[in-house]
Amino acid sequence: MPIPETTSAEAYESYIGGKCLRACRGEAWRDIKACIIASPRIVDMVHLPAVSEPFITWTMSGEAEFQEREGNRPWITHRIKRGSFFLTTGGGIYDCRWEALTPEPFETMLVFVELPLIQRAFEEVFGADAKHARLRDVSAFTDADLNWLMERLHKELIRRKASPLLVQSIAQVIAVHLARNYADLVSEPHSGSPSLPGFKLRQITDWISEHMAEEFDLERLASQARLSKFHFNRLFKNATGVSPSQYHINLRMDAARRMLRETKKSIIAVAMDVGYSNPSHFAKLFRRETGLSPSDYRRQR
Repeated sequence: MPIPETTSAEAYESYIGGKCLRACRGEAWRDIKACIIASPRIVDMVHLPAVSEPFITWTMSGEAEFQEREGNRPWITHRIKRGSFFLTTGGGIYDCRWEALTPEPFETMLVFVELPLIQRAFEEVFGADAKHARLRDVSAFTDADLNWLMERLHKELIRRKASPLLVQSIAQVIAVHLARNYADLVSEPHSGSPSLPGFKLRQITDWISEHMAEEFDLERLASQARLSKFHFNRLFKNATGVSPSQYHINLRMDAARRMLRETKKSIIAVAMDVGYSNPSHFAKLFRRETGLSPSDYRRQR
């Protein structure tokens, strides 16, 4: 199937080259999403789209030689086993491939932490500097505390009915743990990292603002900057702290919040105005980005 530049946490499992054994369902999983994946023993290549939410990949069983790369960069090789983690924080499409080294099933659990929860953890850990906090990508690491939390989350995932109180409590602990151990404070823009020149960045962000209601098109933006999609995505993120797709979503959500608070337009009309033809998709995305449904947000005014 064609690989999009970005996808949602719920749809990500369909691109990872394995079978979903269990996926979260229900209100308990409002702040965190999880699924268990059984992977083939050998995968020559899989292209993975970006997601807005940071996510953790936890190896539950098996051992494998795992390789990853971004764009046309050299492959980076890791040997992973039960208890190995990857923390992925967004960006662009990247490639991976692997080969199982032991006879056990090669199974992983993917855990996506919703952005509002991560932001609350940043605010608790960093206070006034929270807006400068960024999680970093980390590959093939071990973490005893995080492993314990994954085990508790896994137990709830496989239960017939997960406890909302327990799942949300675990989610909060995971978010704070990530903020304390895997986040850095960065300047604006990211110092020491190559980024788009100021005038070109302004041209791009102005264009995104003017075409906010149109479908996101990374290729079109990259061509305006005269860069490949991969390099444009990386340079834009270095300059702004977020990927181009997330910047586009942020603009839409800002506009939606203003309309919900300042006008009497229906939620369907607001969704259409900011570029979402499917009101349920808009409502789901709005909750993910703000922690509230559009109707609950409007009632707070």
